[in-house]
Amino acid sequence: MNALAALRAWPIDRRDALGMALWDADALAVAMAGTASGAFQVSGVEIDSRDVRSGDLFFALKGETMDGHRFLDKAFANGAAAAVVDRPVDYPHILVADTNKALEMLAAAARDRCGARRIGVTGSVGKTGVKEAIFAALDRASRGHTHRSVRSYNNHVGVPLSLARMPVRSHYGVFEMGMNNAGEISGLTAQVKPHVAVITTIAPAHIENLGSIEAIADAKAEIFEGVMPGGTAVIPADIPQFAQLRDAAKARGVSIKSFGRSADADVRLLDTIPAANGGALVTADLGDRRLCFTVAEPGEHWVSNALAVMAAVQAVGGDLGAAGLALAEMGGLKGRGARHQIAAHSGKALMIDESYNANPASMRATLRALGQTPATRRVAVLGSMKELGDFAPRFHGQLAEPLAEANVDYAVLVGDEMKALAQDLGKGAGGALAAGLSFAHCEGPAEAISALEEFGITAGDAILVKGSNSVGLGRLVAHFTARS
Repeated sequence: MNALAALRAWPIDRRDALGMALWDADALAVAMAGTASGAFQVSGVEIDSRDVRSGDLFFALKGETMDGHRFLDKAFANGAAAAVVDRPVDYPHILVADTNKALEMLAAAARDRCGARRIGVTGSVGKTGVKEAIFAALDRASRGHTHRSVRSYNNHVGVPLSLARMPVRSHYGVFEMGMNNAGEISGLTAQVKPHVAVITTIAPAHIENLGSIEAIADAKAEIFEGVMPGGTAVIPADIPQFAQLRDAAKARGVSIKSFGRSADADVRLLDTIPAANGGALVTADLGDRRLCFTVAEPGEHWVSNALAVMAAVQAVGGDLGAAGLALAEMGGLKGRGARHQIAAHSGKALMIDESYNANPASMRATLRALGQTPATRRVAVLGSMKELGDFAPRFHGQLAEPLAEANVDYAVLVGDEMKALAQDLGKGAGGALAAGLSFAHCEGPAEAISALEEFGITAGDAILVKGSNSVGLGRLVAHFTARS
């Protein structure tokens, strides 16, 4: 088939006849029960004047200490086409009673006008990576008509913003939902109304606020409350909280598709072997078929993530072959697994950037991946894990064992909470498995940079950088990658 014939054979979708603009003034006014100052069209939606690009609609949101109306001049200087405001202004605008409420109303209108199949993703670990992988899998087969929340826009502002940005032509929408306390996901899933709800895993993230693993599972299971009739819950089969999640989904009348190594999993791992690029070659049983595919991302946790992706794609009737190709081409995200070749004595060293987030489960998973990474020496720069409350000393101290199992040669421990691990490592031969490991305990990123430079990075080193975002280890990554 020549190129012209291929173009003629390209499948036609009814959505191809829809307009290209994201929103026009009339649709915005109806959606938000507001009044338009005139006719205009917008190509995007933004809430931060610094991020506004040409053609965007700027929401002048109001908080306890901040009023977005103060930044209208900046937004329009950056190219805003119009704004949503609660008072008349001299710029093109939609006048509403409450700009924060208007954003939620626009999100609901975007959801309801679009025939996209929606997927909601939550979990204690891996939700951003899984969200991105599902997006890549569905976008590949939908001719670019898949939408998703960007970055970690997963809270009470980020979720409606992500919905409001969804083009009417979208075939699929993938939305991340996060929480710090019980009841938060309940509100987010009511906005998204997903056809498929994915829970990646349950781990002691935010245990300071919720008190127990069981309470965390209950909070994550709130995502099932918003699932559309006939929808599907994608849940991990290999965790102790499986029955708890399963029963919560059943109580909402949601179908269940489990994933994992368990013999009863609906998407079941049959085999996995290391791939040449550091990832894995995976064979999975999906019930009606077996599928062999490559996962580019390294680490056993990404094998589990890949099964969740396949389960979600299957649940929305997506192309599993395209999903396999997308997983084979996935690259690490900034702060969540991105790999950098950095300057080192006599050559290059590998720096693995996991600086955006950390909890006990993800720490263990990434240290395990570091141990499987070929290297002359392995270095771990570990920042404090936040929101662990009274559990913090125990969970930090327990990292000694995974450090030893990963054959780490040198550790840089950053933050007050890491004192427990430093004490455990300093016990001597009669102490922890990793006692005797060379390490430095630092107050912050600047001191950690100095410690790492004093240690001396040499060719062939593999350096893992992981911690909660508030520790600021992204500065350390930026320092060494910029130098390269």
